[in-house]
Amino acid sequence: MNIRKLAIAALLAFPLGSSFAQLPVQVTGLMKKQTISPVKLFKVIEGRSVEIASATPGNTGKFGFIFYPEYEGLYVIGTGIAGSPSGNYKFYFKGGEQLGLSLLDSTYVLTGKQNSKENLLLTQWHEVLKPVEIKSVTFMSSFVDFFPTLEEVAEKSKTFMVGKTSGNVNFDRQMKSFMELDLAMFATNFLQTPRGAHPSSEEFSPYFDEMKALRFSKYTGNIYRYPWGQRTLLGMINANMNQGKIKYVRGMEGVKTLISFVANDTLKADVILDAASKIKVYKDYKELNDTYQKYVVTKSQKVKNMDILSGLAQLNPGDMAYNFSYPDNKGKVISLGDLKGKVVLIDVWATWCGPCKAEIPYLKKLEEEFKGTDLSVVSVSFDELEDKEKWIQMIKDEKLGGTHLFAGGWADFAQYYKIRGIPRFMVYDREGKIVTVDAPRPSNPALKALLEKTLAK
Repeated sequence: MNIRKLAIAALLAFPLGSSFAQLPVQVTGLMKKQTISPVKLFKVIEGRSVEIASATPGNTGKFGFIFYPEYEGLYVIGTGIAGSPSGNYKFYFKGGEQLGLSLLDSTYVLTGKQNSKENLLLTQWHEVLKPVEIKSVTFMSSFVDFFPTLEEVAEKSKTFMVGKTSGNVNFDRQMKSFMELDLAMFATNFLQTPRGAHPSSEEFSPYFDEMKALRFSKYTGNIYRYPWGQRTLLGMINANMNQGKIKYVRGMEGVKTLISFVANDTLKADVILDAASKIKVYKDYKELNDTYQKYVVTKSQKVKNMDILSGLAQLNPGDMAYNFSYPDNKGKVISLGDLKGKVVLIDVWATWCGPCKAEIPYLKKLEEEFKGTDLSVVSVSFDELEDKEKWIQMIKDEKLGGTHLFAGGWADFAQYYKIRGIPRFMVYDREGKIVTVDAPRPSNPALKALLEKTLAK
């Protein structure tokens, strides 16, 4: 293995001018597993582990990483897959640390003398937790021997940090949450993996009486900082439903039940989107989205929501159009639903787009020809926010008619309709259903004929 090449690759993954970390983290490792496999480095994004680098150990088993951490907190190193704790181990970095470790078949050990106090404490806790971890991920383990081990380690966790400190206030404050989530993660993992016999809720050990999703989900940060936070939260919800003798029902009723176990609205949205990702029919998704869209507010949630929606949308004639909602040039928010009863011609454009501006005279002529009919012309601007004033001014200067909406860049509308270039014209009927999402341009007489035909229905 060429550690120098790996180091350069890892460094390139993070800007050298990072606003957070000015010092790199250096990881020096040795693979001591029976089977040599790539070692991966993961960061944590909103309660999920995401791979950012990998290294294939050489003949001697050595591997390494050098990188600038994007944030202070937990990272994961191991041979497992993203999203799974099996074969993966968490470490704490803020920049400047050196980590030495050997990866064994079912655990790891720290090596060298330069390991940080934070990672020494995490490793001490891992040694305490290890019996629970092994029995949780081993399919042959039964609840008869797992539950007593879980109770024993849960009891030890209550006093583990007594008299211990890393000197890092941020880490010391979060360590209790890390330990609680570790226990909850392995406890729920046990319940959800194949076993020879599964316990009834009456056979759950006392630990599960304290493991309540509502308590863990009060704050977004605790779940989002943990590599398997989203997975653990869903596992706790399932366990709590089992305890309450609540059966999961597909559809809206099931989602309503799931989010009743979540205290925080942001985390409710994550649970809703997880359920939405399993839907295969657009109609079912639309019902869910229309009901719970108010919870989906963060940028990443909106992106995921649109990915799910665009994946289900067929965009065929007769399908319901995307119910967009954008402000017009006077600040009034207008949605497609507001235009029901009208045939709608959508013009997707931007002030910087030459071909878009070339269609303006033809669009003006078309508007004049359909004046007094049920045709509504809606121009949706893909201009970025910094060009909003330029967009408003151009509407005035060019005396543009119709309704003008500001999407604010290549946002959800573009993603939903898979728009890669503009101008783009679309036609919807009076019921808000798609006639075409790729109509002729106004300069083509075929558009006028299509609009006349649609209006005549």
